[in-house]
Amino acid sequence: MSQGARYSSTTSITLAAGVSVERLTPPSRLFGANGLRTGADDRIYVAQVAGSQISALDVGTGDIETISAKGGDIIAPDDIAFDSDGNLLATEYMDARVSLRGKDGRTRVIRDDLPGANGITVHRGRLFVNECRVGGRLMELPLDGSAPRVLQDNLPMPNAMEVGPDGLLYYPVMGTNDIWRIDPDGGVPERVAGDLGVPDSVKFDAAGFIVSTQVQTGEVLRIDPRTGDREVLARLAPGLDNCTFVGDRLFVSSFTGEITEIRAGGETREILEGGLMWPLDLTVGPDGTLYLADGTYLYVLRSGQLHQIASLFSPGTPGYVRGVTAVGPDELLCTTSTGEVSYYRQGPDAQTKVVAQGFDQLYGVVATADRMIVAAELGTGRVLSIRSGEVSVLASGLNAPMGVAFGPDGTVLVSESGAGRIVAISGGGVDTVVDGLETPQGILVRGKQLLIVDVGLKALIAVDLETKARQTLAAKLPVGAPPGIVAKPLRGTPPFSGPMGPFAGITAGPDGTVYLSADAEGSVLALRFAE
Repeated sequence: MSQGARYSSTTSITLAAGVSVERLTPPSRLFGANGLRTGADDRIYVAQVAGSQISALDVGTGDIETISAKGGDIIAPDDIAFDSDGNLLATEYMDARVSLRGKDGRTRVIRDDLPGANGITVHRGRLFVNECRVGGRLMELPLDGSAPRVLQDNLPMPNAMEVGPDGLLYYPVMGTNDIWRIDPDGGVPERVAGDLGVPDSVKFDAAGFIVSTQVQTGEVLRIDPRTGDREVLARLAPGLDNCTFVGDRLFVSSFTGEITEIRAGGETREILEGGLMWPLDLTVGPDGTLYLADGTYLYVLRSGQLHQIASLFSPGTPGYVRGVTAVGPDELLCTTSTGEVSYYRQGPDAQTKVVAQGFDQLYGVVATADRMIVAAELGTGRVLSIRSGEVSVLASGLNAPMGVAFGPDGTVLVSESGAGRIVAISGGGVDTVVDGLETPQGILVRGKQLLIVDVGLKALIAVDLETKARQTLAAKLPVGAPPGIVAKPLRGTPPFSGPMGPFAGITAGPDGTVYLSADAEGSVLALRFAE
């Protein structure tokens, strides 16, 4: 692993005889990249919502140190700031909290009643926070935990903010696509610039100009706060989140985990390579193309390179995708974290057709040739059948169902991750097919063999559906939470997503290659079997 990788292990993957493994994508070093702030040590501190982690990046060496780890006291940090004593303050977007992590490593919660807590900045010992939600507030938070002083309310999704050289507090509003300012002591807000590319951060350069990332267009803008005039410093991919300066050097973050330096004349330099935040489910199209769901993005993998085919910001997007299965040329069936089951047709005129919605934490999905859909609904413990928009319940009362597959005879098989077993669903009820597992997630049927990704055992297990004989094909896989870590639930970021959760998917290509989501390290593995 690279120094500072998000997942490390002292042991390598172990394989059964005749099995080989290849990483098709390199491990990701971060769980995406959201809020950025430069510390007194000139390192860039990076908040990672999906990984519940804060890391410090040395832009000179590329080394990364984990400051607040997954499973720790800070959950889903979205933006960060430092006070004059060097304490780190973080907004926990999904948990409605603002926390302070002292230089001694101890963390305390300042407030836990700020839904959508996001933008955060400290000015002359005063802490300011806003809520990135429809109807969000902009407020000053006393560090002693007493009641906030609201500067403005009913804002449509404000985000990362900063006090300018003029002493006014500048903040972007994503819902109205503009940037505003207000006196920190209160008063009437003033619009600074509008008709932007959905601004999600505001910082200031040494000359007193606003620098703002645009999440929808991927532009990095420099804006004169006096006139509103703007220039484009760089054009990157959509999904930019924040920016910071190290001296006079400008760096921006992307949801993919990429950190990019913006230089004069529009030149850019990748400081930290982006990668997969999870990944989640996988599927292979009729032509052998491998597709990956990574929540915010849908990818296709070609010649070892990831190519985005959809994102939260693209036209016709299916949304935050978790489960995916190919149902035809250029057509995918998706489940989303917002509770929708949809068909997505990619291409220049990409479009999404929702066939059913209103579900609680959908995961795996499969379909028959005549488009009868089966999906696992973890939140309610149900397995659903959907045909022509009509929903019926095949099974209920299951303990965290996740993966679904059809058996050789068409029986629906489900991984009951909370119960450590695989069950078959038929008209007679639910029957155990495989037990004694720990946390099974993705499942795949190949002939009379069932393949199971067990993230608790960190293993790929094969079970003969006739004899019930089982074999561990691969062990010590980089799936699930890192060793010794118990990940805390991610409640989601409405309206972008519902509750987020990992899902180590599995699929196979026409040549028999098995593809697996190594979600712990953020890579895709290919397993091949000797004849």
